[in-house]
Amino acid sequence: MQALQLCGIFDRHQETLRTAIHGAMAALMCVGAAGCDNHAARSPVAVAGTGETAGLRVLENSAALLQTQAPVSAINTYLDGFHFTSGRMQEQMEAHHYCSVLGEELIQCVIYDGNVRDAKLMGVEYVISARLFESLPDAEKALWHSHRHEVLSGQLVAPGIPEVAERALMTRLVSTYGKTWHTWHTNLSQTLPLGIPQLMMGFTADGQVKPSMVQERDRRMEVSSSERRLARSAIAAPAVNPAADAWMHGNTIQLADPTGMLHATERPAAASASRADSTDTRRPPLRP
Repeated sequence: MQALQLCGIFDRHQETLRTAIHGAMAALMCVGAAGCDNHAARSPVAVAGTGETAGLRVLENSAALLQTQAPVSAINTYLDGFHFTSGRMQEQMEAHHYCSVLGEELIQCVIYDGNVRDAKLMGVEYVISARLFESLPDAEKALWHSHRHEVLSGQLVAPGIPEVAERALMTRLVSTYGKTWHTWHTNLSQTLPLGIPQLMMGFTADGQVKPSMVQERDRRMEVSSSERRLARSAIAAPAVNPAADAWMHGNTIQLADPTGMLHATERPAAASASRADSTDTRRPPLRP
């Protein structure tokens, strides 16, 4: 029922519902099987320190049997897309979202750098409806990014579910907004969560995301972003609220890192909050 709630599938035809349910069940089985081996995305970094011992595995298995995991068990949807670090568009990464529905207008996701057992927890994303976004204070809105282009471009996918279910899901997500923080930057080969959390953004126009990154994801997951773009062209997509994607309008927000853990495209001189001014200058116009 939760999967149907998220996808918004209230079709009158029982066969369509049955197909969606079977697809959702297959997707959940994929999640439980470490993302399905054929489409496995491995973490780019190894585990730091001493590996897991037999004693630790016994404790882990005992805890799994005796303790409840209600918040984790509520995760029912897997989305795969791409982020970039606010102020540093060159710093891009694939993001595996495992999401649970809190209500019709609020979804919360944990983000990993892969879809296998030893994937590293990179951060979190909160997804809200356009109505909730409009209720936010103006200063808060600048922290959020739109999902319109991610959906319409085919970059955002829900692996393992049938087309009818994915289309229904994307129809709901196209008008939403997300706020994302990454706490572990494994895309920079960090084997530990170093430095300060960074605000992430989503792509808003063609020509921003690295084509090779999308092509590698498509190849591995056996999906086609270009085919999804065509299939989603009929999705009604409201105009993006101009208060979102603030970097497009010269208002780039990022946290300065007092630890000195410089990121991939930062320069040593950019050791203050003003470092955020290094945003990629290819700012596309607002999409209608």
